[in-house]
Amino acid sequence: MKLDSYWLDTAPAGLQACEGPVDGHVDVAVIGGGFTGLSAALALGRRGATVAVLDAGRIGGGASGRNGGQCNTGVAHDYAALREQLGIERAQGCYRAYAEAVATVERLIREEQIDCDYLASGKLKLAAKPQHLAHLEQTAELIRREVDPDVEIIPRERIRSEVGSDSFFGGLLHKHGGQMHMGKFAVGLANAAVRNGARLFEHAAVTSIAKDRGAYQIESARGTLRAQHVLIATGPSRHGPFGWYRRRMAPVGSFIIVTEQLPAEHLTRLLPNRRSYTTSRLMHNYFRVTPDSRLLFGGRARFTASEQPSDEKSGRILQANLAHMFPSLANARIDYCWGGLVDITADRLPRAGQHDGIYFSMGYSGHGTQMSTHMGQVMAEVIAGNAEANPWRDFEWPAIPGHTGKPWFLPLVGAYFRIKDVFY
Repeated sequence: MKLDSYWLDTAPAGLQACEGPVDGHVDVAVIGGGFTGLSAALALGRRGATVAVLDAGRIGGGASGRNGGQCNTGVAHDYAALREQLGIERAQGCYRAYAEAVATVERLIREEQIDCDYLASGKLKLAAKPQHLAHLEQTAELIRREVDPDVEIIPRERIRSEVGSDSFFGGLLHKHGGQMHMGKFAVGLANAAVRNGARLFEHAAVTSIAKDRGAYQIESARGTLRAQHVLIATGPSRHGPFGWYRRRMAPVGSFIIVTEQLPAEHLTRLLPNRRSYTTSRLMHNYFRVTPDSRLLFGGRARFTASEQPSDEKSGRILQANLAHMFPSLANARIDYCWGGLVDITADRLPRAGQHDGIYFSMGYSGHGTQMSTHMGQVMAEVIAGNAEANPWRDFEWPAIPGHTGKPWFLPLVGAYFRIKDVFY
């Protein structure tokens, strides 16, 4: 069992990163080489801007290369709850932003001819309890009436035609959206940015950003860069001069296992429609079939950071959950197990805008594949002067009370979620 991301381990070679020092002067310095940063670099390059992307590690090696590979419509949490929290108009705006984000991913794949095994098969949210299905039915009615007529409830008597498991009582099907190979998409997006003039620097951790004579001076592990504008796209970075952002997000570990290659006919019996799947519990699981006939199975196995010993322990929990959900896979070999940090905001909605003159976009809260790519394009427009393009421009972002950067409260949150899952 490899303690490494399947996406990163099977990503194609040929990413065109720079080997020389970080130096010179650019129009925009992008801090973070995930989908936000790469998408922004591509969009800015298309506009004729000079761009440098600095990543502390591997391009695409953070949350962008360590997730479940789902690219779905629908907000990060329940639409009915969001509507109650924000009102109908703002909830509709959030929902539509995610639909637009999926369209952005699909557009970039077409325009840049990115070979990433994209499959538009939709997402099915599975009810783990009868009362969960009742709530999904109410939510589906609201969504159909207010924002998206193309959702469907799969009742209990039909759920086995979607998922070969006795664990579920029905589900809510979002018919738009899809899934892809994260490593292939990252390399394709990165090389598209390079073709449009961007310079990409790996292992260039930023140590300071300072205003200097009308520009910004960025110090990194590989040299010094000057830029007219800076875009922070780091996600849940635990290092560097990003304390203001860290205090506003909880870096929660998300963990994933991937099985050995399985017979295609077996997977067809279990998951005939090859959708993206997620369960309705707070300590939920998500799963899908990979392009080479493996089952990817992930979730919040434990509320802890991602480190190798923790990843392996979480992987064993996920393996037990997988065997319970799909008994025929109880003896399937696990080839990959890894974790990664999810940058969760208090309301589970993204944040983007400016702080102290520096642009930022992050806080995707576990639904970042589509939104990060979309927000890279959006932030290029914002930097060019179109602030109205940002769907999150009017959302306040207070610090999480008592959070100074180290998420001491995560075990308490995990315990609360486990208790609530028992009674709800």
